[in-house]
Amino acid sequence: MFKEILQKLENAANPVAQVVQNTSCSKVMVIAFKKGMILKEHKTDVPAKLLVIKGNVIYKEENQQNELFLYDEQEIQVAVLHSVEALEDSLCLLFKG
Repeated sequence: MFKEILQKLENAANPVAQVVQNTSCSKVMVIAFKKGMILKEHKTDVPAKLLVIKGNVIYKEENQQNELFLYDEQEIQVAVLHSVEALEDSLCLLFKG
């Protein structure tokens, strides 16, 4: 799974996301970034958590930002506009639900 997403990332202009697990009550996704890529502003409709498993990203919401390093976690609140920017090649897991 990780090899596949990293291969897709080689030719991608934007972050690449893939669902790892999807059940009736939760979803887990992996998101891959090249340095400088931005996951544009969006909102979630369910509580979520972002976990960095490789690299370094900045999580931004409204008037604040939080730099996340290896194994750092970020809670993502429902209906809050947010974005993620990769400061280096990065992999993140996103847990929803």
